[in-house]
Parts: sequence; C-alpha cells; structure tokens
Amino acid sequence: MELKERFLKYVAYDTQSDENSITFPSTDKQLVLLRALKEEMIGLGLTEVVMDQHGYVMGTIPASEGYENAPVVGFISHVDTSPDMSGAAVKPQFVNDYDGGDIALNPSLTMTVKEFPELKFFVGHTLITTDGTTLLGADDKAGVAEIMTMAEYLLAHPEVKHGKVRIGFTPDEEIGRGVDYFDVEAFGAQVGYTVDGGMEGELEYENFNAASAKWEVSGRNIHPGMAKDKMVNAMQIAMELNSLLPAHQRPEHTEGYDGFYHLVGMRGEVEHAELSYIVRDHNRELFEQKKALMEQITAYVNGKYGEGTVRLTLKDQYYNMREMVEPHPEIIEKAMQAMEQAGVVPIVKPIRGGTDGSRLSYMGLPCPNLYTGGMNFHGKFEYVSLDTMYRSVQTLVNLVRLWAE
Repeated sequence: MELKERFLKYVAYDTQSDENSITFPSTDKQLVLLRALKEEMIGLGLTEVVMDQHGYVMGTIPASEGYENAPVVGFISHVDTSPDMSGAAVKPQFVNDYDGGDIALNPSLTMTVKEFPELKFFVGHTLITTDGTTLLGADDKAGVAEIMTMAEYLLAHPEVKHGKVRIGFTPDEEIGRGVDYFDVEAFGAQVGYTVDGGMEGELEYENFNAASAKWEVSGRNIHPGMAKDKMVNAMQIAMELNSLLPAHQRPEHTEGYDGFYHLVGMRGEVEHAELSYIVRDHNRELFEQKKALMEQITAYVNGKYGEGTVRLTLKDQYYNMREMVEPHPEIIEKAMQAMEQAGVVPIVKPIRGGTDGSRLSYMGLPCPNLYTGGMNFHGKFEYVSLDTMYRSVQTLVNLVRLWAE
C-alpha cells in the first residue's frame, strides 16, 4: 500500500480521545483503528502480533538471518487525535508542488504565510491540508503510516539487514494516558523511538516536566442587595488567584526553554468556581518552584478569606526524558546519522510539550521523538508534507539498519 493511501485511510477513522472519560481507552472508536492495524500487521507478515485488553497493538519484524543478536529497536505512535477539535469526517485536500503562497482551505478560511512563515520550507512539496472544518489527524496518524510503511518495506526487501524490530500503537496519548498500561517488558525493545514529531528533521529528547493543577473556590451567595460583608463571590476570588500568577509566564509569552502556567479551563458561579491549569518547565527545579508558588498563593488567599475557601489539587504527569536518554548517546547519534543519510538536516530541540516517550523513558525504555512532517497540530490549520513523510520512512529504514551494524 502506498504511504499516501495508507495515511488517507487512517485519517478517515474518527479516533478522538476524551479527557473526561474514566475508561481506558477513553473512547471505543480508537479501538476500531487499533483492530484494523492489528489485521493489517498480520496481513503484511509481521509476527507476534497482539492486541491486549487495554487496546495496545504490538508486532514484530523478525531479525534478518545472522542479526538475531542485534539490539531490539522499537517504534511507537499513537492513534488518538486531540479533544481540542473534531477529527470526524476529515476531508483532506492536496496542494501539489506548493508554490510558497497562501493556501485557501475553504472560501472563508486561508492559511497565510504571514501567520505561518514555516510554510516557506515546504516550497515544491506536496502538502495535505484540512478543509478548515476539522483537524487533519497527522498527529499522529502520519507517524502510524510511516511506521507501517517502513514495516512493509523491510518485509519486502530482505537485502536490508536488521535486527528484531518491534512496533507499538497506543491510544489516549493526547490526554496524557497513552502508556498508563503499556507493558515495556512485553514490548521487549532495548531502545525505542516515538514517531510523533513535527517539522522535518526534528529530533527531541528533552521535554517539559508536567503537572496538572486545579483551584476550587468555595463562596457564599447572599442577595446582592444585602451582601455587604456577607457575600463571598467564588468567581471574584478565582480571578484574584489567576492574577497572582506571573503574567509573563503564560504560553503566549514564552518560547524555547521557558516554562509556563496555562489556564485551560474555568467555570463558576457565586458559590463555587474552578480554574484548571497545566504547569510546565524543562528545568526540574523551576518546575518545583512553579508548583510551590501555587501552594503559597493558596495559603495566602485562604488566610485572607478563611481557611477552606480555596483548595488546590496538583498532580505530576510526566518528567523531562533528558535524564534517561543522555546516558545512551548512541540513541541520538544513530538517529542523526539516519536522518543525514535520508538527506534530512537534524534539528535537535526541546519539545514544548510531552510525548509518550517521556514516560516510557522513565519506565526503562529510552525513547526520544522523531519527526513526521506534520504541522499545526490540534486545529483546522493542520497539514503534513507528503515529501517529508517519505523521508521519515527512509529515516526509519536507515535507523534499523544502523542498529544492526
């Protein structure tokens, strides 16, 4: 199956995850694609193909004869799409031989070079875009398609010598639960790579330390005409809490290694209000300081309005994988070499986000992240370069060959 055909087939599945669900996977519709991937893997000739009770799909490309003792390399991608925008009824559009100009997604929506200057990199490429009404699903169905195309190529070209290769597909990455039940021991790889990055050449082995935070405020409702010195307006206190966080540490004012507090949800009435945040920083010490500041603010506001007015819930989500990957420099060196052999210039940079690889690294599987060619994830301006996707497949083929040398 051609890479383009495979990708278009996968994005036709609605696999949106749901952060409010208490099941795993969070949505049954993810299992539909996971089952299809299992059957496709069997049809291609992979061995040890299984889908466990949690929906994880794993399979093996057997080692070439004489290369059974080479390190086992694993490649992992997720099938779910972000809850931020619908992934149903995706209608991909093609821009052939992109000329570097603005791209009309539909009569009322245009992706402009002024707003998205990185488009200039893709001049001459074939781009696949949305029609402006849904996301595309390149995050991470581009990675899934690239891994499957690599598998098909290796099985059809025995002259490419390699050790045992393991493939894994996961649900619920977009809501931070992607590897909650992932069995690293059963996967059996010594080194892993998530194929879940963006820009051509991206190689990421640093990510945010991450936590979720929620402030819950209890108020007291009194008729506003008789409220003096009696009413406690939970919404006003919630706004006060947010104002006490440093404004310059919001996502819209940060870049590179800067951390942030990101207000992702708010709701309330006079008697009760809630503010939900994600807290991020690459530096572990600064990460702990950010959480400590929220605790200090909570204590201050409770001292002002009465103990129990504000309750803070903090939960660590994942940590910077750099600490786990750096002791294994060959993982990065081989990835860079594989890219260069595919004609790709490596771009080593920190992830301003998270990936299943960060948690897997702390579970015993060092797992940096590789590019897919997808851009503008999670929204209606999402697109992917088909040319870059082909180079990603070549990078993966090069990588398994290098690990066998």
